[in-house]
Amino acid sequence: LKCVLQCFLSWAVFGRAIHAIARISDEFWFDPIEKGLALRSVNSSRSAYACVFFSSMFFQHYCWTAVSQPCQNEKQLSLPCKLIIKSVLPVFRCVNVLERNVEKCSISTSPSDHHITFQLLCRHGVVKTYNLTFQECDPLQAVFAKHMCPNILKVHSRLLADVMIHFPTSQEEITLSVTPMKVCFKSYTEEDTDFSRTMLTEIQLSPEEFDYFQVGVDSEVTFCLKELRGLLAFSEATSVPVSIHFDRCGKPIAFSLEDLLLEASFILATLCEAEKEFHSLFFGAVSYKEKEALGDTFQSLVTASDTEEELGALQSSPVL
Repeated sequence: LKCVLQCFLSWAVFGRAIHAIARISDEFWFDPIEKGLALRSVNSSRSAYACVFFSSMFFQHYCWTAVSQPCQNEKQLSLPCKLIIKSVLPVFRCVNVLERNVEKCSISTSPSDHHITFQLLCRHGVVKTYNLTFQECDPLQAVFAKHMCPNILKVHSRLLADVMIHFPTSQEEITLSVTPMKVCFKSYTEEDTDFSRTMLTEIQLSPEEFDYFQVGVDSEVTFCLKELRGLLAFSEATSVPVSIHFDRCGKPIAFSLEDLLLEASFILATLCEAEKEFHSLFFGAVSYKEKEALGDTFQSLVTASDTEEELGALQSSPVL
């Protein structure tokens, strides 16, 4: 079988998506399908998952086909493959500078030689080609149902970025607390913290500052800040509002954005107050083979989907 993907893309948005994915893990899944291209990643503890899906309409040209043998009919095939993020980042380094010099970028894949080729068509006829080795793998899928969350916030990415800029880069976790009257972002500190040597930040927002505000249950959740910063840098390039879905502490929080050409979802584990640790008991990102092997272990969560159609189908199927 031979699978070919070719596309010309918006350099800045795609490059920032790569940088956002890089904050999750050292590797990511490159998953071309008929409807578009998905970039996915999960960290080693499986407490943070990211997926950025680009519709085929995002690209100037998108071709996704697989041909088995000359005597057989053409068929389509998904080609999920895993790449080391450090090998991809040099292609998209200094996005702001390269955006002014790169006119087009083409991506092509073929499983025969296990390479993905990034070709940058620059000004003055300069062509840069990167051949990166990939590893074939099972598709990656998140285990989380954000539509079941009682709390939903929707806010412009610029406002959320302005809030996060007040937290120092050394701040590893932050706490989000909500009531029907206010939203509060504050520094998270351990119980044994020496407050005389620690800077604490707390920012409160009113419901009127959000595009959409739904608080079904008062809650306070703590999550890692590093992954959120990556999503915000990406969302500012798209100018798309950020939606936040969450429940009580210990259950995941999802930051997502969506428009006609792309979707992005970052799902982060929250601190379980009883055990004072982040873990993947209520969240996982598994391959299809792992999902079958685990069997009855997943009975309380619904598999997240990239599209509304698939989500509707999953709601009527057994949960994971």
